[in-house]
Parts: sequence; C-alpha cells; structure tokens
Amino acid sequence: MKTYIKKLFILPGLAAVLGLLTAGRVLGQSFTNLYNFTARSDASPFTNSDGAYPSSALVLSGNTLYGLAGDGGSAGNGTVFAINTDGTGFTNLYSFTPSSGAISSNSDGANPFASLILSDDTLYGTAFDGGSAGYGTVFAINTTGTGFTNLHTFTGAAEGGGKADSSLVLSGNALYGTAELGGNSGNGMVFKVNTDGTGFTNLHGFTGGAGGSFPQAGLILSGSTLYGTAGFGGRGGNGGNGTVFSIKTDGTGFTNFYRFTGSNDGSYPQAGLILSGSTLYGTAEFGGSNYGSAGYGTVFAVNTNGTPFAVLHTFTATDPETLANSDGANPSASLFLSGNTLYGTAFDGGSAGSGTVFAVNTNGTDFTNLHSFTGGRGGSGPQAAVILSGNALYGTAEFDGSGESGTVFRLSLGPLGPLGAPQPYILEINASGTNLVINASDGQSGETYKTLVSTNLGLPLSQWKPLATNVLNASGDFTITLTNTVNRNAPQLFYVLQVQ
Repeated sequence: MKTYIKKLFILPGLAAVLGLLTAGRVLGQSFTNLYNFTARSDASPFTNSDGAYPSSALVLSGNTLYGLAGDGGSAGNGTVFAINTDGTGFTNLYSFTPSSGAISSNSDGANPFASLILSDDTLYGTAFDGGSAGYGTVFAINTTGTGFTNLHTFTGAAEGGGKADSSLVLSGNALYGTAELGGNSGNGMVFKVNTDGTGFTNLHGFTGGAGGSFPQAGLILSGSTLYGTAGFGGRGGNGGNGTVFSIKTDGTGFTNFYRFTGSNDGSYPQAGLILSGSTLYGTAEFGGSNYGSAGYGTVFAVNTNGTPFAVLHTFTATDPETLANSDGANPSASLFLSGNTLYGTAFDGGSAGSGTVFAVNTNGTDFTNLHSFTGGRGGSGPQAAVILSGNALYGTAEFDGSGESGTVFRLSLGPLGPLGAPQPYILEINASGTNLVINASDGQSGETYKTLVSTNLGLPLSQWKPLATNVLNASGDFTITLTNTVNRNAPQLFYVLQVQ
C-alpha cells in the first residue's frame, strides 16, 4: 500500500457542515507525471524516440492531448506527440528531419517551441529553426501524424521574417502569428499566411525603440483586432521593457497601448495574452514592486485601450542559491481563465526552486501556489501554459523527469471551491480488500478526523461515502474498515477526505 498526503479546495458551506479545519496548512493537489520523455543520446544530434524539452502548452481534443517537444526525436530536431489524458497511448506523431549545412536547413523545420492549435483534424504550428533558409517554418499536420505540410519557410528578409517561437491564431482560412526576427528592420514582425500556404504577408514590422521589438508570444483575436506582446522596446533609443500592442487583421492601426516601465508593473512580457470582456490578462517575466527590471515577474491586467493597468500579483524574491520561494518566479507562459480564476505557471521559485503552478483571482485576491515542482523525477521549469479540463490542469515541464528530458503532467484539483476556502486533507491510497491502512505519518499527530471516502476525486463531496469508522485519532497507525457503501473490489484507488 502506498499513501500520499494531498490537499483540496472545499466549498465554505460544506466546511461548515463537516466542521472547522486546522488553519495554516500548505495547499497541495494531486499531482501526476503522466509521461516522462526519455533520455537523449550523448552525442549530437542528441536523438531519442519520443522528443525532449517540451516548452509549449498542450491542446486537448476529446481525451487526447497534443503537444510539441522542442528537441529530441529521430533527428534531434523535435517532435509532435499525442498522449491520452490518463497517461496512456503516448505516440510520436512526427519527428522533424535532420538539418544540414552551415545554416542548418531542412525541408520541414526544427525546434518547435510554440504551442499547437487545432482545427477539425489538423494541427498548425511553428518551428523556430530549419526550413530551406534555416529561419524556421509554419507547418500543418493531421492528428493521425499523416499529411505533414510545410506551409511557409521564413527567409530572414523583410518579406519573410524569421525565428517564429509563437503559437498561431486561426480566423477563417488565415493564420496569424509573430516572428521574433525579420520584418522591415530585423526587430520582428506580425504575419499572416493562409492555411493552404498561400498569401504570406508581413502585416507589421517592429521598429525597435519606442515601437517595440522581438515579439515571442502568440496573438489573440477579437473581432478584427489582434492583441499581443513584444518582449523588448517601448521607449526611445534602445531602451524599453516590452509592450502590449494591437493591430487590425489587415495590418492597419498598429498601436503600442501599454509600455512596461520595468518597475512595479513588470518587464519583458514573453507570453501571450487572454481576453475577457475588455480586459487583457498576462504575465511579465521580470520586474515587479521593489525589484525593478531585475525582479521576479508579475501577473497583470490591462484594458484594451491601455487604461487602467493593474498588477494582480508580484512574485517574491527567491533564495540566491536555491531559487526557492513561496509562490514561484519568472513566469514566461500565458494564463488560462476559468470563471474568475486565472491559472498559470512560473519557471522558477516554489519550495524547490523548480517552478510552480499557481492560481489567482481576476481581481488579484487569493493567490495560491497549487504545486511546487520538485526537480529531478518530479520535473522542473514549466515554460508553458496549463489547460483546464474537468477537475484537472494539464501541462508540460521542460526539464527533468525520469529521463531528464521533461514531462507531461496532470494536476487534479478535485471538486473546486473558491480560492482561499478551507483545505482538508486528501489521502490518495491504493488499497486491497476491505481495509485502508493509514500510517500515523499521513495525518497530524493527536488530531481527530471525521472521514469520507471516494474512488473518484472529481465527484462532488455530496457523493463521497461515509466510512464505518467516523472518528479517527492520528497519533498512531490505524485501519479503516470499508462499509458496503464503498466498492471493495481490489485493488483500487481511494481518496480519503479527512475533515476535523
């Protein structure tokens, strides 16, 4: 029998019914590494069977998650993969082909760092390197792994831009995105290309300085307006800490409607935005109150007309040696919005200095560190947004895992209540027969618990079953005898809710 302590949100009304909880416990969730990417070969081109270092968000269709690994695969240039939400059925759908020559060119692209988008049965994405000029590509591939098509090869010139590490947005038969380089002055561009590969257009070339430069994030579309971030620039000369901009889908009306100061508001926004009503939400990788441009990042909100701008959370300083803190640091991924809750990842910080998954309300209240990555086999360095499906968040960690090449993870939230609600213990137990054996170390010594049990963490608490023994003392080991109200067919996974 294997037992893990877990914690869970609980609705305030149910908390009142079940009793008061001991305050001050640290929030945790049911975390699972669904897949560990395998170790790469020791010599260039650093190949493996499945891919390595996933730095992009996942896309969900039915029970299947699709994603990109920026490295590894049969040529060491990255892969497109699929995996079921329960961790089964991992499939390497496509390995990008070998590169050659001084410019590391190939036919399809290399090093896909940005997230995929899905339309019907077609996945669209960008590759940062490769293609005939070595500046990357825009590609399409079927969800079965067939029909890979290089839609556009970046040339590095003003017409083509280059080095796209952003996700795409689809409107009709047109794909819109950003390239970090290229454009009229080499500071990056906003581009458009049709889904059949025709009609590539440089909609806007970033000018640097006050005009912003080096966009690394995908765009979002509202009506005929695209919104995005540029990681640098925003002030005259070579200065600036990044911008939030808008542009029409025909390339007109470009506006930098917010310029980061590098102070309390943050600096270097590397992630895309999300839109709710007239409010855009995003993250800045550095900056924040009391830290200046060398800070640890912020979560922000800004109206689509540029005012007001609000900092929802400033990440705290990390230990200079361990990079650890309480909340995370240096967020470089987009947010995910559900109701009034924003979910995100921070690349550094947390209890082990290996990054966090966090939640915060859209008004900036109730920031919660949902999970601290532990490094090593637990994964580290989440660079991508999480997605929410049912009661679980799914995402990728770029590094570590058992193969030291990154992971795909699930963070089960259970029956959700508001952030900041009381947090009872959840014990996740693999049990056999009619008994659940609980070790003293699983509880708090001397505390007494009222106990409910479920075999499904996603069920509402009203459907959890009472145990035969309702009052337990955790000062020593104890055994719970399951009643007939619980399916006792062995073996199975039980979630035991302990509420004092």
